[in-house]
Amino acid sequence: MPKIKQIAEGVRTGNIRALAKAITLIESRNPEHSRAATTLLDELLADSGKAIRVGISGVPGVGKSTLIEALGMMLIAQGHRIAILAVDPSSQISGGSILGDKTRMELLSREKNAFIRPSPSSGTLGGVARKTRETMLLCEAAGYDIIIVETVGVGQSEITVASMVDFFLLLQLSNAGDELQGIKKGVMEIADAILINKAEGENRPRAELARQQYENALHLLKPKSKNWQVPALMCSALHNQGIQEIWWTITNFTETLKQSGEFDEKRRLQAHDWMWTLVIDDLKDLFTRDTAVAALLPRLQAGVGQGTTTPSGAARRLIAAFRRNL
Repeated sequence: MPKIKQIAEGVRTGNIRALAKAITLIESRNPEHSRAATTLLDELLADSGKAIRVGISGVPGVGKSTLIEALGMMLIAQGHRIAILAVDPSSQISGGSILGDKTRMELLSREKNAFIRPSPSSGTLGGVARKTRETMLLCEAAGYDIIIVETVGVGQSEITVASMVDFFLLLQLSNAGDELQGIKKGVMEIADAILINKAEGENRPRAELARQQYENALHLLKPKSKNWQVPALMCSALHNQGIQEIWWTITNFTETLKQSGEFDEKRRLQAHDWMWTLVIDDLKDLFTRDTAVAALLPRLQAGVGQGTTTPSGAARRLIAAFRRNL
């Protein structure tokens, strides 16, 4: 407990080493570490919740890291402190991850008012790391007033990202044939703004055309909020054009929703969603660690793979064994 209080105090004072230790602790799958992490989060909960949380997603190559660096440098110049939680996709084969976001954000990584934490997705759906929500709270407690979550960009499951941030920005390219794909995937329905990146040089007319197509498509979709019309914007992150407009859109969005009371209600619903996610994760962990389940699982799993046991039958037997062992 004294060590937890020491880490918590370090986080509150903005100590980077303490913050990194705290994040490592909450990301650990060790049961003892999990209990310590819960204590740490309880200790710091009152110091969190004051930042603007922004999720940024899009297909690989759309320029997410370039945009975040341009936006981050601008906001730091305005006196903000930025935390970037950059999630890299993990290999399904080796489980490894490149975690190269600091090299992609070279200027931002040198700023003392910027904290970049790359984390592997570790197979988690939604394009986010397993403990992204908890990491956001720690960064807020450390005094960062803007939290940016850069996600893997994995299509439909990006709803996970939208369920943990205040503003969800979807990046698109003008010449990738994504206009109809975006509608088909349903990703546009969870976005708070669509941004066409790389609107520069000869590509600018195509970007403007794509922006108009998205704008028209957005009018056909049921709005997420009766208080907000989702805009379609353009920018060139590489040439630092249109970056201020993005921030104006984010601040306008948050102010509009705060005035209507929708902002606080959204945060409450997100907290409920977070609670149930943790319950389901912990139940799954408890289930797989159960001795009766562990004894049956290899045989039933082999039977399902060989076609001699149905998945539903195997599931029922595992649950029955778990119940008997309670």
